[in-house]
Parts: sequence; structure tokens; C-alpha cells
Amino acid sequence: MTADEVTQLILAGLPGAQVRVLTDDDTHFEAVVIATQFEGKRSIQRHQLVYAGLGARMGREVHALSIQAYTPAEWQAERGAAAPR
Repeated sequence: MTADEVTQLILAGLPGAQVRVLTDDDTHFEAVVIATQFEGKRSIQRHQLVYAGLGARMGREVHALSIQAYTPAEWQAERGAAAPR
């Protein structure tokens, strides 16, 4: 599975999110996800929302996924206004 495929699956589960996914080997991934759906959610709940889009692929095609999950306000406060690229 490619980083682009993982990005599209996350976006399908979190419409309107901003997503950046990186991988070196197409099985271990790092994702930065900025989504309004994270408002009022704890970290584990945010990760569950991201995992939901990956479904059964998690643990199979996607062996490992490191997630940094932010609301738009958190991203702006911590990282500046620019979205991940």
C-alpha cells in the first residue's frame, strides 16, 4: 500500500481533513491529520477515527501507523497556519 492510498482512505473516513502520510517501505506509515472532527476528542478517540478509515487494512497492508492528530486550531497554534505537505 502506498502513502497516497493511505491518504485517500483517511480522507474517505474524515472528509475535509488535511492529511500528510509518509512511508519508507509501504508498510510502516507516519500520518499528520488535521480535522475538525477531532474537536472535543481525546487522543485515543482521534486515533480511532483515523483507524476507522483504514478498516481491515490496519495490521495487514498497513503494518504500523504513527499518527499526529490535530484540530485546525491546535495545528495553527502549535505549527503555524501552513498545512502539512
